[in-house]
Amino acid sequence: MTDFLSQSSWFIPLYGVIGTLLTLPWSLGAIRRTGPRPAAYLNLLMTFLAFVHGSIVFFWTWQHPTPVQMVFPWLQIADLDLSIAIEISPVNMGALELVAGISLLSQLFALGYMEKDWSLARFYGLMGFFEAALSAIAISDSLFVSYALLEALTLSTYLLVGFWYAQPLVVTAARDAFLTKRVGDIILLMGIVALSSLGATFTFSELEAWAATAPLPPLTAALIGLALIAGPTGKCAQFPLNLWLDEAMEGPNPASIMRNSIVVSAGAYVLIKLQPVLGLSTVASSALVALGILTSIGASLMAIAQIDIKRALSHSTSAYLGLVFVAVGLQQVDIALLLLLTHAVSKALLFMSAGSVILNTSCQNITELGGLWSRMPATASAFVTGSAGLVALVPIATFWVMRRWVNGFWEVPWWLVLLLVAINTLSAFNLTRVFRSVFLGEAQPKTRRCPETTWPMAFPMVALIVVTGLMPWILQRWQLLLSWTGPWVTDDSIITLVAMPVITSGGFVGCLAALAIPLPRNWARSAQRNWRFAQDFLAYDFYIDRLYRITVVWLVQIFSTIANWFDRYILDGAINLVGFAAIFSGQALRYNVSGQSQFYLLTIVAGISVLFLLMAGMF
Repeated sequence: MTDFLSQSSWFIPLYGVIGTLLTLPWSLGAIRRTGPRPAAYLNLLMTFLAFVHGSIVFFWTWQHPTPVQMVFPWLQIADLDLSIAIEISPVNMGALELVAGISLLSQLFALGYMEKDWSLARFYGLMGFFEAALSAIAISDSLFVSYALLEALTLSTYLLVGFWYAQPLVVTAARDAFLTKRVGDIILLMGIVALSSLGATFTFSELEAWAATAPLPPLTAALIGLALIAGPTGKCAQFPLNLWLDEAMEGPNPASIMRNSIVVSAGAYVLIKLQPVLGLSTVASSALVALGILTSIGASLMAIAQIDIKRALSHSTSAYLGLVFVAVGLQQVDIALLLLLTHAVSKALLFMSAGSVILNTSCQNITELGGLWSRMPATASAFVTGSAGLVALVPIATFWVMRRWVNGFWEVPWWLVLLLVAINTLSAFNLTRVFRSVFLGEAQPKTRRCPETTWPMAFPMVALIVVTGLMPWILQRWQLLLSWTGPWVTDDSIITLVAMPVITSGGFVGCLAALAIPLPRNWARSAQRNWRFAQDFLAYDFYIDRLYRITVVWLVQIFSTIANWFDRYILDGAINLVGFAAIFSGQALRYNVSGQSQFYLLTIVAGISVLFLLMAGMF
C-alpha cells in the first residue's frame, strides 16, 4: 500500500483541483437550497486526503532517501523537450507537507472567519486552486512547469485579493498585485528562454550538472542570473517589487495566512533550486545579497510605522524573505530552507491571531484596540508564540537556525551578524509594539465586549502553537540543526563567539524598547514636525509608490500618449488618406461614363501614360 501511494504521489496536487471542481455547483449557483457550506466541507476533505497521502509518502522518503524522478512526456519537438518532471525526496515532500498542513488549517480557520460570507463556495474553490499550484511547485522538478505554476499563483493571488470585488480598494490591490508579479514573471521567462537557447535542461536535478560544466561568458551568466532572480523577487515581495504584498492585505484573512506563509515561500523555493545557475555569476549572487539586505532593513523599518495589524505583519514577511535571499546569495541553501520552514509556521500563527482579533472587533487599526489579553487569552497566546517563533529567543526554532547560520562550517562575515542583529531587534520591536497595543492596556470601545474566538478558528491556532513549540525538537530529530549537547561554536573566531549572544540580546532590547516607549491612542501621528515626517516616510513605504508614479508610470503614460497620437494621426491618417483617394477617384471617374468609346480609349491611354511616367521616375 505504501509503495502504491509513493508511486502515485504525483496525484497529490490534484486533490486541490478536485476540491475546486467539486465546489463549482455551489459557486455557480446551481445548488442553492443547502447553502455554500457543503462546498467548504468537500474542499476540506480533499485537502485532508492530500495531507494524509503526503504524510505517508513523506515518512516513506525518510526510509528511502534516494530521490525518485518521475517524467511524463508532454511536448517533444526537435531539441525542445517539455516534459512534466516530478521529484520525490525528503525535501520536496517536506515542502509539500508544509503546504498541505497550513492549507488545511487555513481552510478550517476560514469556516469561522468566512461563516457569513455569501461567496463561501467561491472562496473555497479559489483556495483549492491555490493549494494545487503550491503543492505542484513543491514536487516539481521542471523549471518550465514551475514557471507555469508560478503564473497560476499570480492568477490565484489576483482572484483571492480581489475576492470582495465590490470595494474599490480591493480592486486596486488585486490589480497592483497582478501587474507587479507579471513584471517579474516576464523577466523570468526571458531567462528561461535564454537558458534553453544555451542547451540547458529544464530539469532542476540535471541543471546542477549542466551549471558545473557550462562555459558561459561572465556577461551572459550575469544577465541570465539577474533574469532568473526577477521572478522570485516579485513572488517574495522583495525590493523594488515589494509593495504588492502590503496592498494584498485587503483580501480575506484566511488567504492572507497562506499568502504570507507559503505563497511567498514558493518563489524562494524556486530560487533555491536555481542556485547552481545563479552561482555561475558573482554579479547575480551579489544582487541577491544586496536585494535581501535592502528589503530586510527597509521592510523592518516600514513595519514599525504601520497602524494596520495586517500590514505591520506583511512587511515583516518581506523582511524575513530578504534573509532567505541573503542565504541563497551566500550559497547557504540549507539555511534558506530552514528559514522558510520556521517563518512559514510562525507567520501563519500570527495571521491567525490577527484574523481572530479582526473578526471579533471589526477593526484592524491597532490604535483603536487594547485590553484583549483577558478577553481573548487563546488569541493572545497564539500571537506571543508566533512572535517568539520569529525572534531568535531561546528555545524557539529561529534561535537554533540563527545559531547554525553564524556557527556553521563556513566563515561568518561581520556584516551578516550586524544584519541579523538589526533584523532581530526591529522585528522584536515591531511585534512587541503590536502586541502591546492590541492585547495590553485598557479596553477600548471596540474591545470591551469582545469574546474569544470560536472553535473552528481556535483549533488551528492551538495546533500551530504546539507545532511552533515542538519545531526545535522536530528539526533536531531530522538532524537539521547543530547538536544541542555539542560545542556551541564550531569556529573560534571572535565573530562566531559573540554572534549569538549579540543577536539574542538584540531581540531583548527590541522587546524592552517597545514596552518602554509611549504609545498614545488618541492620535496616530506625532505632533512634532520632524517626527511626523519620519513617521510618514516609513508608514508610506518610503514613498516608493510616488516615486514609481513620477518615473515608471510617467514614462509609460508619455509613451502611451505618443503611441496613441502616432496611431491616430499617422497610421490612421495614412490609411484614411488612401481611402479618401479611392473614394475621390471613384467619384471623379463616374463622370467619364459618357457612352462614347473614343473617350474610354483616351482615359486608358492617359492612365497608361501616367504609369509609364511613374515607372520612368522610379528607375
